[in-house]
Amino acid sequence: MMAGRGSWAVLLFVLFLAGAAARIHHLTLRDDTRSRVHLNTFGFNTNGTLEVNLTNLRLKTALDLRKIIMGFSLSKTKTDGVAAYTVDESDACLLEKYNSSSGDSLTLFKFDLTQKKVFMKKQGGQKKLWIVGPDYQQNSETKNAPDAKKDDKQAKSQETKGTDQKDKNGSKTRRKRETDQSKAKEAPKGKVQPVKESNAEKNEEVFELLYTNASYTFNFFVKILSPAEEGLYTLSFHNCHKIPSEKKHAVAFDMTIDITARNPRTYLSAGEFPLPLLYLVMSGFFFVAALFWVSLLLKHRSSVFKIHWLMAALAFTKSISILFHAINYYFIAVKGSAIEGWAVMYYITHLLKGALLFITLALIGTGWAFIKYILSDKDKKIFMIVIPLQVLANTAFIIIESTEEGTSEYALWKEILFLVDLICCGAILFPVVWSIRHLQEASSTDGKAAMNLAKLKLFRHFYVMIVCYIYFTRIIAILLKFTVPFQWQWMYNFLVEASTLVFFVLTGYKFRPASNNPYLQLPQDEEDVTMDEVVTESGLLASVTRVKKSNFEREQIRDSSV
Repeated sequence: MMAGRGSWAVLLFVLFLAGAAARIHHLTLRDDTRSRVHLNTFGFNTNGTLEVNLTNLRLKTALDLRKIIMGFSLSKTKTDGVAAYTVDESDACLLEKYNSSSGDSLTLFKFDLTQKKVFMKKQGGQKKLWIVGPDYQQNSETKNAPDAKKDDKQAKSQETKGTDQKDKNGSKTRRKRETDQSKAKEAPKGKVQPVKESNAEKNEEVFELLYTNASYTFNFFVKILSPAEEGLYTLSFHNCHKIPSEKKHAVAFDMTIDITARNPRTYLSAGEFPLPLLYLVMSGFFFVAALFWVSLLLKHRSSVFKIHWLMAALAFTKSISILFHAINYYFIAVKGSAIEGWAVMYYITHLLKGALLFITLALIGTGWAFIKYILSDKDKKIFMIVIPLQVLANTAFIIIESTEEGTSEYALWKEILFLVDLICCGAILFPVVWSIRHLQEASSTDGKAAMNLAKLKLFRHFYVMIVCYIYFTRIIAILLKFTVPFQWQWMYNFLVEASTLVFFVLTGYKFRPASNNPYLQLPQDEEDVTMDEVVTESGLLASVTRVKKSNFEREQIRDSSV
C-alpha cells in the first residue's frame, strides 16, 4: 500500500517538473549563500563546445563591492581516470589562485564589480584553450570558429608552400585586427560595447561585465580545438567573500544561468556516447530472460509458487525500465533534453522495479512459499522498514535526475539517496540470515537434517550472491568509474546492468520450479505434516516407528494428562 501511495506521489511530483535530465541547463538561484556552486561536469572531445550565459546576477548586501570576490572556474581533471568533482571538493576558493602560478589545468574568470570587468586567466594545460566572449564576439567570431580538422589540413598544406604564403597570411591577419579595432572605435556612443583586452605575458584577457537594471550580465564560449585539450571539465561559480558578522555564510546573491555543453553531433558527454544503445541491448537481454522464465513456469506448473510469478514481473519491469532509459538518453543526445512523457514513464517503471526487487529478495530471503506460507513478526518488520526506505531511495533518485547540479537540493538528495540505499541493502540481508539460522536449528531437531542442510546450502549461496551483488554495484563499480578514462565512463553503467542480469539469472536458476530442486522436495508445512522416523534398527523392533504428532494432538495429550 505504501509503495502504491509513493508511486502516485512521485508521479504527481514529476509531472510538475520542467526540463528533466538534460545537457541544456537552465538554473535560477535565489538568496544563495554557497561559496561554491557546482554547475556542470562534461566530457569534451575535439570540436566540443561550451556556452555559458550568466544573467540577472544581483547581490543582497551593502558591503563594499571592492571586497567581494566572485567568478567562474573551468577546471580539467589532472588525470583521465579521476572524475573532476573528486579533484577539489574543499571550501578553498579557486579564485584565490588567480595570481598564483599553479600547475593545475584551470581557467579562472574573476569579476571586478567596481570596474565592470571580468579578468580571465588560463593556467596549466588550458593556456591554449579557445575562449571568446561576450555576445557580440560570439555572434561574429564563433560562426567562424577554428575547426581542428581544418587546422590540421591547413597546417599540412602550409608546410608544402613557401614562406611567401605565410607572409600573406600574416598580413591578412594584421589587416583583420586593424579593421576590427577601427569598427570598435566607430561604434555608436549610445550602445555599451564590450571591451576585450589581452596581456600575452600574463596569459590574461579582460572582458566587459555588463551592468543593467541593477544586475550583472556576462557570457563566454569555449571550443576544444585539439586532442590535447580533450577531457572531463567542471564548471563552477564561486562566491568567496565571507560576511564578517557571519563567518559561516557568504554574500547572498541571485542569478540565472544557461549552459549548453555538447560534442560534435550529440549533446551527450564523451563517456555517455554508447548509453542509448547499451540500455537498448540490455533491455532486450532482460526481456528474453523474462520470456524464458515464463516458459519455464508454464512447463512446470505443478511446482510453481506465487513468488515465481513475482520474479517474472520483476524481470519484465526491469526490461521496460531500462528501455525507457534508452529512449531518454536518445532524446538527450539529439535534442539536449529528455521528452517529459518518456521521462515520466521511466521514473514510474524505475520506482516499480526498485520496489519489486527488494520485495522479491526479502520474500526469498524469508523462505516465503519455499519453507513457510506465513511471515513472522520479524519478517513483517523488515518489510515495513525496507519497502518505505526503498520508495524513498527511488524518490531521491528521481529528484536528483530531475534537478540541476547547481541547486542546493541536489547535494542534499544525493546524500539521502546514498544513505538510504545502503540501509536498504543492509536490511535486506537480515531475512536471509534469519532463514539460515532457522534451517540450522531445524536440521538439529528433526529427522530431515539432510534435506534441511541442502536448503541451508542454497540459502548460503543466495546470501553470498546478494553480498557480492551489493558490493559490486555500490562500491567496486563506482571505484571503476573514478579510475577509468573519461571516455570509458559508460563502463560503470554496463557493469551494473550486466551484474544485475547475472544476479537475476543465478537467482532464477537456484529457485527454479523443478522436481529436483531441494526446495521443492520437502513438505511445505513442517508443523502439521506427520513423518515416520525409525526408532531402532535392531531385529526385535525393526518394524517399530514413531509418528511425529501435530500441534493439535500435542495439546490433547497435554490436556488429558492434566
